[in-house]
Amino acid sequence: MKSLTDVLDGRWAEIRREIRAQVADTTFQAPYGFGVEEHRAQVLEQLHELARTGRPRLGFPKEYGGNGDIGGSVVSFEMLGFGDLSLMVKAGVQWGLFGGAVELLGTREHHERYLRAIMDLELPGCFAMTEFGHGSDVQHLRTTATYEPATQEFVVHTPEPSARKEYIGNAARDGRMAVVFAQLVTGGQSRGVHAFLVPIRDENGRPMPGVRIEDCGPKAGLNGVDNGRLTFDRVRVPRTALLNRYGDVAEDGTYSSPIDSDGRRFFTMLGTLVRGRISVAGSAGSATKRALTIAVRYGETRRQFERPGTDEETVILDYLGHQRKLLPALATTYALHFAQEELVASLDELQSSRDPGERSRRELESRAAGLKAVATWHATRTIQTAREACGGAGYLAENILPSLKADTDVFTTFEGDNTVLLQLVAKGLLTSYKEEVQDLSPLATARFVAEQFVGAVIERTAARKVIERIVDAGPGRDDDDALFDRAWQIRAFEDREEHVLDSLARRLRRATPETAFEVFNAAQDHVLRAGRVHVDRIVLEAFVAAIDRCEDAEAKALLERVCDLYALANIEEDRAWFLEHGRLTSARSKALVAAVNTLCSELRPHARALVDAFAIPEQFLAAPIISGPTP
Repeated sequence: MKSLTDVLDGRWAEIRREIRAQVADTTFQAPYGFGVEEHRAQVLEQLHELARTGRPRLGFPKEYGGNGDIGGSVVSFEMLGFGDLSLMVKAGVQWGLFGGAVELLGTREHHERYLRAIMDLELPGCFAMTEFGHGSDVQHLRTTATYEPATQEFVVHTPEPSARKEYIGNAARDGRMAVVFAQLVTGGQSRGVHAFLVPIRDENGRPMPGVRIEDCGPKAGLNGVDNGRLTFDRVRVPRTALLNRYGDVAEDGTYSSPIDSDGRRFFTMLGTLVRGRISVAGSAGSATKRALTIAVRYGETRRQFERPGTDEETVILDYLGHQRKLLPALATTYALHFAQEELVASLDELQSSRDPGERSRRELESRAAGLKAVATWHATRTIQTAREACGGAGYLAENILPSLKADTDVFTTFEGDNTVLLQLVAKGLLTSYKEEVQDLSPLATARFVAEQFVGAVIERTAARKVIERIVDAGPGRDDDDALFDRAWQIRAFEDREEHVLDSLARRLRRATPETAFEVFNAAQDHVLRAGRVHVDRIVLEAFVAAIDRCEDAEAKALLERVCDLYALANIEEDRAWFLEHGRLTSARSKALVAAVNTLCSELRPHARALVDAFAIPEQFLAAPIISGPTP
């Protein structure tokens, strides 16, 4: 259904169409059965081919040869998720993380010297943040960069084994320079974590003096990415190696920054790199769509057990149990797609603005964290479900699903561990990122919560205006048919979020300075639920707003039912909470199960159209399970 594809393609439809046309001519062999070195070599070759298309220039500033289209660049990365995910990750490291850090944390001197070489892949680079002993707790990294006024150099050093930079993409084989995050020390005082440009290889590929490079070796997936370990033994870099947009060191060692608070400066620096999380969420969505397309197509051809009274075996997608596996997951994938589109649009508007405002930045960072967590968890769960839905055939490497499982598994822990990210979402809701909790400590959170009542934080977005119009026009009905009433569904999601946040605030009010950690830790399950139900609500709102924009009547009617399935399957999965808190009667709960069954049955004839609307290039669906003879 082309009109459905048009709705999905959205604002950046032209870029999506161009990429589909470009990859149609790609002849690279699928990496199944490749050794690690063979796979890495192919991905590097593909990366150079990608650089020649000019697409990596999309998000960079126009004055350095870029296109200044930040949203388009994220969509471009998202589209790479339909193919070999090793290429997507390596591209993300080069242009999203390495290039993005130079652009967003550096100043004109860095931009003029490095950006063109980064865009053209003349300077392959790394993003060296994570340490063996510190992953999520970036603020307390142990690597140091100590300034010496006499030589006007920083001395970058790994003081202990736990400070070794770990899992660094592009480091083991191809990278020549790294953005290294380290504690800046000048005049005997630590000024917190800053980013430094550190050469790690010379032009002949040999490690630079004092730089030790190790290969992480084979991984569960993404073996086309050369992850490595970096250790620095008093490596000297010039003063200008500091990416100094948010903090600078003068020749005499004097430190200066436009942001006074070390904690606020740190989180501002990290916030500029939010593009990476958004790209991961989008790529996870692409991999999920690919898995569902394979599973649905297979489910329409695979037959099992004769239907009574006939000589024909039943197509497995006609079984309710099989529909239950795939169709609610498909509905959630649609919902997350529209939430991702809205998030990318917000990123594009924010980073294109000269003065976006502190609150807008923090709301974007919170939403990016929440959607990344939910989208990647959904990918892990759905790809496993798709594999099971294809039986033994789904376990064969040639049928793509095993590599999708392996390659996306790490998405839940890179670019931020999902559990930590949902805590960030919840803390943002509770505190609105007040100054007291910029360090995100449990004590600061507890103190602020003790001072004021906290309700649901409802952002003023375009989607929200649509929601309010629908709720205001809702009939307020209370019969079983209310389950299919959009206003009832929206109120259920809103009510759950408000109740969870209010009850969490009440729990945290008990904290004292002495018991803050214990109280917060004891409520951590509640904190995570608060983050999750908030994301569920904004995902539903994005879906509803997308339907409101749809002008094709047939596509709109189909999307209405898909949205019903997303909303009701979400409530069904959380029936225990709704029952425990008196939001559902036992009779309504049973009706909810029946409603999900009905929707699965109604959407069954449209399953193929719904996955085909993703318009995944056929070369990425060349699995014998669906492209070969019917089983």
